[in-house]
Amino acid sequence: MPLQISNRDARRLWLERQGLAAAPTGPATNDDLMDVVNKLGFVQLDTIRVVARAHDHILWSRRQRYREGMLDRLVKERLAFEHFTHDASVLPMTSYPYWRRQFDRMRDRIDGSGWRKAMPSDRECDAILKRIAEEGPLSTRDFEAAKKKSDHAWARPPHKYALDYYWHAGLLATCHRKKFIKHYALRENVIPPDVLSKEVSDARQLNWLCENALARLGFGTEGDIQRFWDAADLDEVKAWAKRRRRKLVDVEITCADKSIMKAVAPADIEDRLAAAPAPTSRLRILNPFDPAARDRSRLARLFGFDYRIEIFVPAAKRQYGYYVYPILEGDRFVGRIEAKSDRKAGVLSIEKLWWERGVRETAARLAKLDAELERMARFVGLEEVVRRA
Repeated sequence: MPLQISNRDARRLWLERQGLAAAPTGPATNDDLMDVVNKLGFVQLDTIRVVARAHDHILWSRRQRYREGMLDRLVKERLAFEHFTHDASVLPMTSYPYWRRQFDRMRDRIDGSGWRKAMPSDRECDAILKRIAEEGPLSTRDFEAAKKKSDHAWARPPHKYALDYYWHAGLLATCHRKKFIKHYALRENVIPPDVLSKEVSDARQLNWLCENALARLGFGTEGDIQRFWDAADLDEVKAWAKRRRRKLVDVEITCADKSIMKAVAPADIEDRLAAAPAPTSRLRILNPFDPAARDRSRLARLFGFDYRIEIFVPAAKRQYGYYVYPILEGDRFVGRIEAKSDRKAGVLSIEKLWWERGVRETAARLAKLDAELERMARFVGLEEVVRRA
């Protein structure tokens, strides 16, 4: 018989797996931050900085002594590397040998797309690699920008397509960033030799990816497992689950709407459930790309929280706003808030606030929100919180 897991227990385990069960105290040393990155599996990178960039916000939500830019140290000191999961991300360096299949998948995906046509000639691509080999880490700004071949908003000059192609294929690696601008280097000059030389078969890579995704999820459908890294196809995950059937536990999760989700879990799921603590009652403002909320389907199933980010939605059609943050309190998503930073003025401004249906705006809850806003302001070096909502 499948193991029955209540909605509350499922939320409790999921938040523990995501590093959100405990209050975000403790130091923010390299070792401490690597503990967070290892627990999460990866940290998504994003350029948008309304208050703070996604990767900085994600780490701050778990270690509130974290300050902007600390993640860069992990890449510079070769404790972590950058590559593409479902999006650009920072991963533990220990994951690198199991990531080679992703380099191949990304290369094959690009080879089969129109991207290849936008790249320079083979001779010019060779010249780009030669410059990096001879001169060391270079950014896209170090190359003369030829005219874009398209006026599309996402179009790039040809050399940028080449740099990104070799980065996706694993021939180039991110050496460091300056003002969030990526500097590319040959992989052998970034990845430690003992890591780069480690050979792992494709079957072992797939097994590692699926097992580690499920461990971080706590439980999940085959689709959940596939979406976690997005480094395998769904058919590959299904075949893995079939082969591992005797080492997995069938579970039935009660969702927020009382429906039942059939899933699988690691063999020690009952021990994990027993060990997972009740989440802190603290209120937190999470980033839209936080791993606890990134999979919108899972978020809706477990928490009944229908959340979408509307940065690509025309302003007139937005239900909430351009960049709206989910609010987590205990084991419930209780609302969403639109906040903006004015760094020149030193102000964090609260534009709008929405509580979820059935959530009361009590004095205690507002006090928790005010405390979190003060902490957020200190995180990005702002002096004042101004509430316009």
